[in-house]
Amino acid sequence: MRMRVATLNLFGLREDWPARREVLRAGFARLRPDLVSLQEVVRRGDYDQAVDVLGEDYHVAHHARRLPDGQGDSIASRWPIHTTHRFDVPARPPATGLLSSALAVEVAVPGSRGRVLLVNHPTAFALGQEAEREWQAAAVAAQIEAVLVAETAHVIVGGDMNAAPDATSMRFWTGRHALDGFSVCYRDAWAVHHPVDAGHTFTPENTLTTTGEHGLWASELGRRIDYILVRCTDYGPSLDVTASRRIFDTPVDGVWASDHFGVAADLSGPDS
Repeated sequence: MRMRVATLNLFGLREDWPARREVLRAGFARLRPDLVSLQEVVRRGDYDQAVDVLGEDYHVAHHARRLPDGQGDSIASRWPIHTTHRFDVPARPPATGLLSSALAVEVAVPGSRGRVLLVNHPTAFALGQEAEREWQAAAVAAQIEAVLVAETAHVIVGGDMNAAPDATSMRFWTGRHALDGFSVCYRDAWAVHHPVDAGHTFTPENTLTTTGEHGLWASELGRRIDYILVRCTDYGPSLDVTASRRIFDTPVDGVWASDHFGVAADLSGPDS
């Protein structure tokens, strides 16, 4: 059982969308991912940005919670989506008004004895909101564990998590830190093949990060904040990470695809 999983923040329709659209369409056509976790995706009226950049060969689930301009999280699958979940995260006491909600889909992947659960995990974006990200991580991870049944063979979490690998929220996801007596363990796909490579996905190398609407990030030093994570059982991840790489990390004729670089991972299972 083999699959290619990708995650990317699409950056909405900002900053010369027609030019970025062509870069994204060509890049995804070459990459041919099977499962895709997308953030800042516009879905409104009869326009679907996910379908626009990926093509018609995907089944797409959109999170119902979206900004007024239609931006939100979406998941695309080359195979039919069996079940859709929504994991709501309550405000962290004392109430801050900050709510998040993760979209998840279950997919029957050819060659697998059970379904794959792909979770698009959104988090608080501000630098000083790591406490919120910890709260969100624990809440989403607990709800993942609650829905797991025999038919769910593998869990993949992907998205723009707004936290570097040494942040507590990411240490929690990767099994190096417990939160309120609760712990999980997921394998960081990038780190499997690039253990000493910083792999920044939000970086001043990309001019969209530090110009235009994101001028507030002009002093950005570079961080790896976009991830693909594979849930571990007692002795390791249920899927082998056979390859991992950044995607959309170079401009095409001077055009960057997004203000983030994405991540792609090739995964294989014992059922293959």
